[in-house]
Amino acid sequence: MIKLLNKVKANKSKSKFIKQNGKRAHWDPEKLPVHIAIIMDGNGRWATGRGLPRTAGHAVGAETFRHIATYCKDIGIEYLTTYAFSTENWKRTADEIATIMGLLEKYLYESLEKMERDKVKMKFLGDVSVLSPKLRNLIVETEELSKKFDGVQVNVCLNYGSRNEIIRAAEKYAAERYDANPNNEALTGPLTEETFSKYLYTADIPDPDLIIRPSGEMRLSNFLLWQAAYSEYYFTDTLWPDFTERELDHAIINYQARDRRYGNAR
Repeated sequence: MIKLLNKVKANKSKSKFIKQNGKRAHWDPEKLPVHIAIIMDGNGRWATGRGLPRTAGHAVGAETFRHIATYCKDIGIEYLTTYAFSTENWKRTADEIATIMGLLEKYLYESLEKMERDKVKMKFLGDVSVLSPKLRNLIVETEELSKKFDGVQVNVCLNYGSRNEIIRAAEKYAAERYDANPNNEALTGPLTEETFSKYLYTADIPDPDLIIRPSGEMRLSNFLLWQAAYSEYYFTDTLWPDFTERELDHAIINYQARDRRYGNAR
């Protein structure tokens, strides 16, 4: 496992070196997406295709996440949202779930050590109440410490499901509008999209401009359903552990070639 991770790190560093020598495909720095969201898919298939346990794929996928998050910071992306663990992922084996949570814990410890240097703001989206007390405390500490930074904001969707998020938002809205009113009457003001969005996990975060899904699958899988109304999509057969900065470049170039009309005729 250690040899495998070292090899992956070396390959990622080489990819970055090639870009620094001017051989990267060019995108327009003035038209970068403000918010990129990624469904980090294909870790298990990457591992089984190499005769390795699925947990090995998650370990390598975690390294890919580090590189892509750093690259987004370096090129000026303001928001990066990643789908780390869905509400449906609890159906997986206990060993695989424990590996994912262990990798997250390890990442958070390392992030706390490097946060002053990297200036990365972190936010966790989803129902974290079911996680271990240790992991919940790490999440709180990480979010609190990172509030003072103005760099890229990395949103990690953890125990997240978009349908659940919408139901939760509707319940919170109803509680504020009706349950808290002693006369059981609706408070003044209509319910608008902008108002409802404030009850989502992503309140005060702009909707994603670009949603990327590796691994060859072509669906959202309960990811940011409300927020993706006008997002552009980029699908690739590349499995997440093999996803590099160059692949992200291609996604950005593809995005910049789109004509985003938002319903307007041109």
